Amino acid sequence: LGLVPAPYSAHYSAVKHALEGYSESLDHEVRALNVRVSVIEPAFVRTVFDQNGIEPDSLLKEYDRARAGLKALLGDVMPKADRPEVVADVVVKAATDARPRRRYTAGKAARQVSLLRRFAPAGIFDKSLRKQFRLPV
Repeated sequence: LGLVPAPYSAHYSAVKHALEGYSESLDHEVRALNVRVSVIEPAFVRTVFDQNGIEPDSLLKEYDRARAGLKALLGDVMPKADRPEVVADVVVKAATDARPRRRYTAGKAARQVSLLRRFAPAGIFDKSLRKQFRLPV
């Protein structure tokens, strides 16, 4: 979700946020051409995403705890994550919707996070995120 920061993956989070802004801007540009641009917002999806990270040449010991926490998080959530078909179904819905929306959440977890991000106070959201990523609260 572009709504949520990704600790220890700032580059990934930056790309997600950039795509949100790009998509929204492009939607305004092409709407007069009867074209709409929508953002599909899944949470974790059961793929090999977590296995495709590039390991650094040398590890900083200051990040040992964070790496272990992130590995544990991915080990917990990936087996229970939404199947890719859940996201594919939402893509088809967005592409065929008579009145496309700007955003479509894909899956139960994405809907929950989206609601939490929009309605929970920032401090509560931050605490929840830090707990999930096993960061000091």
